[in-house]
Amino acid sequence: MDTSYGISVHTILSYEEAREAIIAALKEQGFGVLTEIDVRATMKAKLGIEWRKYAILGACNPPLAHQALTNEIEIGLLLPCNVIVYEAKEGGSVVSVMNALAAMEFTGNPALKPVAEEATARLKRALARLPQA
Repeated sequence: MDTSYGISVHTILSYEEAREAIIAALKEQGFGVLTEIDVRATMKAKLGIEWRKYAILGACNPPLAHQALTNEIEIGLLLPCNVIVYEAKEGGSVVSVMNALAAMEFTGNPALKPVAEEATARLKRALARLPQA
């Protein structure tokens, strides 16, 4: 389920359990969740359609964000690191994290590489805390 821009885990946890578990795991890695978008509620309110449970979490690690912004002020366009949680059609849930390294590579700024590598490593460690399906 991985893509060039994201890393995913299919977990046995329900959507609600997976959402809580990834928020706790992110906290262990120094990330806080600054924003949360309830995609299901938005689809219902704006388009009148039913959608599976799906959240977009905007996770931020302040020291890493500071390093990135110090090296390139416009990098805020790629912050925070997005994490998604959604109901899997085959049961359980999927949790995916942004591959910060892939997102930062196209900036062409080599000073961002160590920050992106650290962010990606921490996000992967958070994912690893979830029980896989």
